[in-house]
Amino acid sequence: MTQKKKLKKFNSDKLKEECGIFGISNHNDASALVALGLHALQHRGQEGCGIVSFDGKNYHSEKRQGLVGDHFTDPNIIKKLPGNFAIGHNRYSTTGETSLRNIQPFFADLYMGGLSIAHNGNLTNALLLRESLVKDGAIFRTTSDTETIVQLIAKSKRDKFVDKMIDALFQIQGGYSLILMTNKKLIGVRDPFGIRPLVIGKLKNSYIFASETCALDIVGATFIREVENGEIIIIENNELSSIKPFPKQKSRPCVFEFIYFARPDSLINNKCAYEYRKKLGSELAKETDIEADLVVPVPDSGVPSALGYAEQSKKHFELGLIRNHYVGRTFIEPTQNIRSLGVKLKLSPTKTIVKNKSIILIDDSLVRGTTCHKIVKMLYDAGAKEIHVRIACPEIKYPDFYGVDMPTESELLAYNKNNQEMCEYINAKSLKFLSLEGLYTALIGEKRNPNYPQFSDHYFTGEYPIKPQDSLKGLKFKQLSLLSGKSSN
Repeated sequence: MTQKKKLKKFNSDKLKEECGIFGISNHNDASALVALGLHALQHRGQEGCGIVSFDGKNYHSEKRQGLVGDHFTDPNIIKKLPGNFAIGHNRYSTTGETSLRNIQPFFADLYMGGLSIAHNGNLTNALLLRESLVKDGAIFRTTSDTETIVQLIAKSKRDKFVDKMIDALFQIQGGYSLILMTNKKLIGVRDPFGIRPLVIGKLKNSYIFASETCALDIVGATFIREVENGEIIIIENNELSSIKPFPKQKSRPCVFEFIYFARPDSLINNKCAYEYRKKLGSELAKETDIEADLVVPVPDSGVPSALGYAEQSKKHFELGLIRNHYVGRTFIEPTQNIRSLGVKLKLSPTKTIVKNKSIILIDDSLVRGTTCHKIVKMLYDAGAKEIHVRIACPEIKYPDFYGVDMPTESELLAYNKNNQEMCEYINAKSLKFLSLEGLYTALIGEKRNPNYPQFSDHYFTGEYPIKPQDSLKGLKFKQLSLLSGKSSN
């Protein structure tokens, strides 16, 4: 049972969150703790990492391509980052090329003093703003939408930094979380809809901002609360204050934080992401159960939902696929022969477990279908009798504009094909998805509000909380700079 149709090659068949951010105030080991926090957030971005510290007089910056553990475990690098204040960033690019100059945090000398900024998310009107700023004489050093925020702050005529920042925030649109560091302040910002996550923690006399609570755990900090949608948290003189300058909106966090992005041990609404994912699997079993011998997850992301499915359906759970955790971010690809091995370098079947068995294969999502097709084939080649694919979220039919790396509509399997066609494409015996109502039942125990959805669920519905202005205007991500992406400055 093989798929005869030639499949298009893609770099990834998983949605990728753009970034992880971490910042700390008033600690003697600020940079070392930021490095630890970024390590915990490594799943949110693997292309590059950076830390900026402030010692009371000067800012210090170190940026590297690659993983945190490859660079910031070196004590000599940490020594280059003195000071009691520091912020850090893991990058996975959705806008702007992959180059050293686009790695954050960014630093700028402004009239009011130094400013460093780390940004998780994506601005939906960045190109429009950039075009206007360039015409007005602004000089950009990167192709990242984050620099647009810096330029807007610098351009503001207001006297106080917080007012300058609010000026900028009222001009930008999109899903974002920001950590900013000035000579006197550490500031956390979350977009008006709360699409991108940000939490507050405390370690003795130090306050911390982080994308997820797992980054607080690794440094031994206490979780205080999530930054609310549209909220600005200011840490100054070791005191915390809050302002909410935006018109009041109901929160609409990204639903994929619950489904996939957040690390399983991170808290969302005071519940571990792992628990939500088990519940998704339970609802999936209620809706789509079928006779089979085994429930098998696609590791690692499919494991919680598969456990929930197995518990609900009272079926036997097995690790029919084993993941190689030492492959790394992309694995070494020196030759075409190695590249052709594809998913086999990351996953391998437990042959004696799956042989002659009918299998319910559980995954968190189905994006392009290329990886799923290969996994199904791998299990059939290992002797599986039947494979029924079950997906613990609805069909992904629409792209994201708020900081998630996604293919275009034409590349999304569910946009182009009906259920039967998708099933044939991945060569499964059957294919079913969790319904939209089942998703809401699992996550919040109530129905979706059609007038004002409780989540940013545009992946499934095409209903965007913020209009993607750049896309509506027909602006395309093009070469925004004449400087080669391979250049180091």
